[in-house]
Order: sequence, then C-alpha cells, then structure tokens
Amino acid sequence: MPLDTTTSKSETSRLTEKYQATIPASVRRALKLNKGDRIVFTIRGKDVLLQRATAVDLDFARAVSDSLTEWSSPADERAYADL
Repeated sequence: MPLDTTTSKSETSRLTEKYQATIPASVRRALKLNKGDRIVFTIRGKDVLLQRATAVDLDFARAVSDSLTEWSSPADERAYADL
C-alpha cells in the first residue's frame, strides 16, 4: 500500500546501543498502541511499514514459533544479540 504523502507526518527516534527505539507518542496514538501491544514491521523495498499486530498476525507467529527452534540456543542468542 503506497503512503499517502498528502497527510503524512514524519517523526524521528534515536536507536540505543541495543538497536531499540522509542515509538513517538503521536505514532502510538495514531496506532492506538498500549504497553505490551505487539507491532508488525513490513519491509517493502527501502520502506518499512509499522502496524499494530492483529489477531491474525499473532496467530501466525504462534503457529510458526515451534518450527523455529533451530535458532533458539544460547549460542544463537549470543551471536545475534547485537543485531
């Protein structure tokens, strides 16, 4: 879905050493996000779409999580900790 640039507003946030960022308040309000909510990042070329996770997104994540155990060892956690 292309962005509607006629009504778009940009917000910025700084990455921490652990590559974490705060979602600006105006974005949280627009998406009706609360503490503990899940979000989805959709990559489209060089753009990333941020959305509130829906029940379908969460059901899919739960359905595939058991199939991803090959990447859940302590060695993997150490190897990918800085990504």
